[in-house]
Amino acid sequence: MAAFSIRDLSFTYPQEQEPAIKNITLDIPEGEITLICGASGSGKSTLLRRLKNCLADHGTASGSILFFGRELSETPAQEQAQRIGFVFQHPDDQIVTDKVFHELAFGPESLGWRQNKMRLAVAEAASFFGMTNSFESKVQSLSGGQKQLLNLASAVAVHPDVLILDEPTSQLDPIAASDFFAALRKLNRELGLTVILTEHRLEEALSMADKLAVLDSGRLVAFGAPEQTVLEIKDSPLFESMPAAVRIFSALGGEGNAPLTIGQGRAFISGFKPKRTLPSRTAHKPSETAAELKECWFRYEKSAPDVLCGLSLKLHRGEVFSLVGGNGSGKSTTVGILSGTLKPYRGRVKLNGSRIAALPQDPRELLARSTVLDELKEMNAPQERVNGIIELMELGDILKRHPFDISGGEQQRLALGKALLTEPDVLLLDEPTKGMDGQMKKRLGELVRTLAEQGKAVLIVSHDIEFAARFSDRCAMLFRGGIVTENAPREFFSGNCFYTTAAAKLSRGIVTDAILCEEVIECLRP
Repeated sequence: MAAFSIRDLSFTYPQEQEPAIKNITLDIPEGEITLICGASGSGKSTLLRRLKNCLADHGTASGSILFFGRELSETPAQEQAQRIGFVFQHPDDQIVTDKVFHELAFGPESLGWRQNKMRLAVAEAASFFGMTNSFESKVQSLSGGQKQLLNLASAVAVHPDVLILDEPTSQLDPIAASDFFAALRKLNRELGLTVILTEHRLEEALSMADKLAVLDSGRLVAFGAPEQTVLEIKDSPLFESMPAAVRIFSALGGEGNAPLTIGQGRAFISGFKPKRTLPSRTAHKPSETAAELKECWFRYEKSAPDVLCGLSLKLHRGEVFSLVGGNGSGKSTTVGILSGTLKPYRGRVKLNGSRIAALPQDPRELLARSTVLDELKEMNAPQERVNGIIELMELGDILKRHPFDISGGEQQRLALGKALLTEPDVLLLDEPTKGMDGQMKKRLGELVRTLAEQGKAVLIVSHDIEFAARFSDRCAMLFRGGIVTENAPREFFSGNCFYTTAAAKLSRGIVTDAILCEEVIECLRP
């Protein structure tokens, strides 16, 4: 039986002419993992929110949605609250209490469960997700990955039949994201829980899915088994977002089902012999220093541990510098100190007269107007420059929309556009690719390179290893408040085991020092 049967579903936002989703017909199987992917703004989040009435956006809808054979609109709100769990993109958006055990108990308590039933549900959820040691911890003390696992545990504590997740790992580092996906797989395999999720991080999400649905401009363009469905869109720009194994398989003329995992990809290319070696890359020559941190120490409270421990770094004009590391390693704190919103209690910050613009991890911090166009006009830039940013950031179709009604990727582009309107010398980007599809990431990377060529210094703080490897001049890893290593991208990532690209993992020992898909393809192509 289908968990959801969607028939000819369309939805249009207020004051918009074009529907956000158009005539979607789709059966989502019970007990399976269904992954929905598509470009930023393709309608993924809009579709997910239609699957739970209390979250559905205001606007004009047509078509029908059946929930286990019954009209969703006829399913009482309390029943939906218990049977349909939902995990949002931003971990802090969903947390409503102060302690871990309070958060786990919030759902069962709101549903009016008896105390003994509630206590058992909370104990089971805490044990299943390994939260017994943090059971009485304050939620604010948790890392981003721990908060998102708590949101997942809280949703599962009420024993739902379906779990819906809207880009749940967009704020997580690679290791925390891997732990989150492992928990999802365990819930599905051991409990038979129906899982529906959207993700731009497809390297792990795609391999665990039973079904893949692809949206393009609000329409369903492909649906089926992932290993077959991915090849149906190989001529689409969305193919840029597919895992490295899929792209390499297609480019090298693979036949049959596409490999989805690193292991499957390695098995496929093991039969190839490298035909050529990679050309050496010209080392980037550092130019004038645009901003610098010298032996900076920082903590958020006097009694709290240090977040930065003697951190030193230089940003050079004409250079893209990427900083990677786990959640809580101090990356966003570094951005805060460079931007002036935080001050170290020891050490020096030298800006050398540079104008600084920062894009925060949550772009909504920069959004306060009623329309996208008003957000851009707020910067008091000449209309010609505003028009240029609208075209550059591809915002033309959403100018009349409220900034909080657009997708996460669109919010990123809007916030970045506002930052660029200030004409900065130094641009600080905290997780700039969050919520972006592969094609939009490529455009952003090309923009970042253009800004560097214009003499700007760009700092990228990111969990997106592929983006950092492709577009940086220099990469560094932050650990326990200090930089443990830095180097040019190829030297940096080819030597790493975990913090490296999928292409590097897939080709290790077969193609020397390759870190990008096109490098693997170039060396193995006949």
